[in-house]
Amino acid sequence: MMRMNMAGGICFHARLPLHPPIIQPHPPRFRNGIRCSKTKETPQILKFVVSGATEILRLFSSFNKNELNEMIPEQKYETAATCLDDVMIILKSDYDNAYFVTGNFTSGIYAEDCIFEDPTIKFSGRDLYSRNLKLLVPFFDHPSISLQGITKVLSGETESVKVTWKLRTYLNLPWRPLISVDGTTVYDLDNQFRIVKHVESWSVSPLEAIGQIFTPSSGRSI
Repeated sequence: MMRMNMAGGICFHARLPLHPPIIQPHPPRFRNGIRCSKTKETPQILKFVVSGATEILRLFSSFNKNELNEMIPEQKYETAATCLDDVMIILKSDYDNAYFVTGNFTSGIYAEDCIFEDPTIKFSGRDLYSRNLKLLVPFFDHPSISLQGITKVLSGETESVKVTWKLRTYLNLPWRPLISVDGTTVYDLDNQFRIVKHVESWSVSPLEAIGQIFTPSSGRSI
């Protein structure tokens, strides 16, 4: 979902073009049978910025570990799914409980080495994803994430769940910026109905996302 890391929590980051982009025609891309729109590849420098920001947050959390644990109690989830409908029910419950802005989600439906990806970052590891989410929680002010739709995606032997959502939150920064992003997450499943890939796309570019962070709210409301 967007991160200062968004797959690792939300990733809002600046696009720093070093030269005019060269745009070449590409054939239509398909994901699970769904035609995807053309997108520009995220610059490598932006990915470095994302990784650096995540490490800074991780360092900050190491000095405030006890405080963060008090704010976000550790929870264990052993729930597993036995069919595609189970996965959809559990994901809906997690969204209804605003998992992305609380850090608590049903980890039992994810493979341990699940891949998490958004427009700016890609990494693997369910536990790392959980830690990254919890790093972001203290920075949210009056956050909300609402489920807009959830559907099955079937393509050959691959089964997936597609979720659309809206994220709205102020950030605990002196100028109190308002973050407003609509997004889509596709969850790919293996034959044991575990999520093995979690891929986000956003309604705004990384440049627009970082712009929101540096823009004072100026009375804008969620």
